[in-house]
Amino acid sequence: MAFPQLDALRAMGDPQKAAEMATYHKVPRLYLGIAVPAIDGLVRGWREELDVPGRVALAAALWDSDVHEARVAAAKLLVQARIRPDDAAWRLIAGWVPLFDGWAVADHAMKAGERRLLADPRRLDEVEAWLEHPNLWTRRAALVGTLPWTHLRNPKPDDLAQRERILSWLVRLAPDRETFIQKAIGWWLRELSKHDPQRVRDWLADHGATLKPLARREAARWLPENRSRRGEAGQGGQP
Repeated sequence: MAFPQLDALRAMGDPQKAAEMATYHKVPRLYLGIAVPAIDGLVRGWREELDVPGRVALAAALWDSDVHEARVAAAKLLVQARIRPDDAAWRLIAGWVPLFDGWAVADHAMKAGERRLLADPRRLDEVEAWLEHPNLWTRRAALVGTLPWTHLRNPKPDDLAQRERILSWLVRLAPDRETFIQKAIGWWLRELSKHDPQRVRDWLADHGATLKPLARREAARWLPENRSRRGEAGQGGQP
């Protein structure tokens, strides 16, 4: 499939970087070798030119091309906080989730997905079903897409109830031995520890023994008692 936006991406390609990306990501699809900031620049222009249905349609076409950078661009088309109406955008993103096959594209897609979840937390009912999916990247998406609930500085009662619901998902996934699931649990708890360290301490006291050591270490990394000893070194995110 070819269309102007995909042609624009292809024109920016760098074969040498494309080969490096293919080796790094280890997911068999076409890579063009374009840095994410360059994709951002293109997508900003496309968003300004299109209404919401047009953005959703373009995102669907870019995703279906199965080009790595096109899939990143598809996600970025839908990453705005305010999309009205947003049902079509959510349905498109949710339809991508069972197809995830690596962390990079999945994380870009769930940056768009998290905005739609914050806009309508009732969608958490649908996300909860992902916890039982045979695809590890789909299970992981349930945690990556709900990271905004770790970042709330002044959560309201509904926010706290939703956060507790997601913490119960971490309990369900803790016995999952897939390394990327374990890393995602550690990531979620680590982010929550910035704003509610005691809740993370309590979770680890109750359930930490079910995690792999790498996940326990990641979860506790930014607790005040550990941060003061270890400083700010190695604060990288995922994976």
